[in-house]
Amino acid sequence: MREEKVKINLEVGLHARPAAIFVQKSSKFLSNIYLEMNGRKIDGKSIIGVMSLGAAHGQEVKLITKGEDEEEAMAELKEFLESDFKDN
Repeated sequence: MREEKVKINLEVGLHARPAAIFVQKSSKFLSNIYLEMNGRKIDGKSIIGVMSLGAAHGQEVKLITKGEDEEEAMAELKEFLESDFKDN
């Protein structure tokens, strides 16, 4: 299991399109993916869960990956959350 604190750098946070992209990326991994913020832990493969977290630009979340491809999942998902993706 890997756990890392990640600062959300996405311009609009994890809302709408960025949330959908995150879930799409998460779903290609065999590992379980979780995001945790303010005491709430959600399934990173659930669009409703990710959007309900309400993670905004500049906030910090804990990214948790657990499974046979957890290293690859952590690297790719962390890179996305820390990117300057703009929802234009």
